[in-house]
Amino acid sequence: MKFELGRCLLNERLMESGKSAEWLAKELLFKPERVYDFIENKRVMPLKIAISIADSVGCDVRALYELIPNDYEVMGD
Repeated sequence: MKFELGRCLLNERLMESGKSAEWLAKELLFKPERVYDFIENKRVMPLKIAISIADSVGCDVRALYELIPNDYEVMGD
């Protein structure tokens, strides 16, 4: 099954872990603006960054975004 990314759930995962966006930025040596861009859906996290974020906040990488099933199937797949 294929999926499309829905909204970013990073803010929810940060709240669940008791951490802040500023803490995460410092932890991963990012500017806070970059983390806020992810939270506000201005930027999509590259996989390597998403894995690091998930590890830092203690969640599965798939929990960082809403996953919307895409039922469209390409002929021959």
